[in-house]
Amino acid sequence: MASEHEIRAMRRALDLARDRGSCLPNPTVGCVLLDVHGEEISAGTTVPGGAHAEVEALTAAGERARGATAVVTLEPCAHHGNTGPCVEALVGAGVARVVVAETDPNPVAAGGVEALRRAGLEVETGILGDEVEPLNRAWRFAVTRGRPFVTWKYAATLDGLSAAPDGSSQWITGPEARRDVQVFRAQCDAIVAGTGAVLADDPRLTVRGTDDLPVARERQPLRVVVGETTIPSYYRVFDRVAPTLQVPSRDPAAVLSTLVERDIRHVWLEGGPRLAGAFWNAGLIDRVIGYIAPSMLGSGRAALEGEATTLADLRPIDITDLTRIGPDIRIIGTPGPAPRETYA
Repeated sequence: MASEHEIRAMRRALDLARDRGSCLPNPTVGCVLLDVHGEEISAGTTVPGGAHAEVEALTAAGERARGATAVVTLEPCAHHGNTGPCVEALVGAGVARVVVAETDPNPVAAGGVEALRRAGLEVETGILGDEVEPLNRAWRFAVTRGRPFVTWKYAATLDGLSAAPDGSSQWITGPEARRDVQVFRAQCDAIVAGTGAVLADDPRLTVRGTDDLPVARERQPLRVVVGETTIPSYYRVFDRVAPTLQVPSRDPAAVLSTLVERDIRHVWLEGGPRLAGAFWNAGLIDRVIGYIAPSMLGSGRAALEGEATTLADLRPIDITDLTRIGPDIRIIGTPGPAPRETYA
């Protein structure tokens, strides 16, 4: 059974991992080393494209790691990837006990718990797993389902409209909501929009205005423009701030297949009710984040162009969060089963 010191250390490891931000396509991990008295020796988080959390903590601890307890949010890896196995690092450093929140669902990297036990280390799993689970939900979905997790974001008036009849849509929501969007964008590794939305709004499709988020400084998500229409090279989506990929297709399954090949785990979908409708109709939206402004248009474009013809086509959404952001309301939910065939 985990001690109070270890439980407290797990929450600290989780906080450190959250502060680090996205490490996609790899999971975000936090690790805390404790001495025999339960006092913290060192801590580390996975560095995007670099060392894993365990190695960071072990490096900081040096010889003090011998006989220590490693408290880590995800099962230490047991394979050779861009870095060596964390299992070997823990064993080589003389760590005596490892406390793990979640096991690794990736068959390539899994097996660390058993490898540690074979090496003679004491291992306990499942500690605060429910609290840690949201940290890598999208990554876990991607590695187990074989396609990226898709978050669809939209902004709308109280009457459900996202653009005026003349096509103008900036800005329906206030600056607080727009800042909030950037925080969520930073958790993804691809931002997807249709050619129509790009031509109409000339968006940057980047993470910005979030200097306190490490991911915004270290790496921008891949910008993905979906559709066959040519986008002029002077549009901001082709600037040097982030890489851009144009996928000449409007088939959501084809788009996601292309992104799987590029190790994309979490797609942020926005910019165009037609493209959003295609993903929605295909059952390929896994989370909805809607920002509702306290205003009315009366006419204009709906946030979603679906294929529903009757109330029998209603698709329920399980609301998981309802928060006021400035003058606007943010609603986060998980769509229920789609009535149509889903992407396999």
